[in-house]
Amino acid sequence: MTLDSRAGMPPLAISTAETGVLAVIYVLLFLILGLRSIKHGHWVMFLIGIPIPIFWIIGGLMPPVRR
Repeated sequence: MTLDSRAGMPPLAISTAETGVLAVIYVLLFLILGLRSIKHGHWVMFLIGIPIPIFWIIGGLMPPVRR
């Protein structure tokens, strides 16, 4: 019997602990990189990063906006 043939088990099941770990990673990305994006003047990257956190990484690593 293979793992996929067990009845009642979806192929991409995620446990509560894994969900909690992903939530902690999301909050840490928000606090560190999201707020750093705002500090550097990249407001659009911050707003797009709310649903797609990769933009927080890009905005947090870009140099500050010259004013």
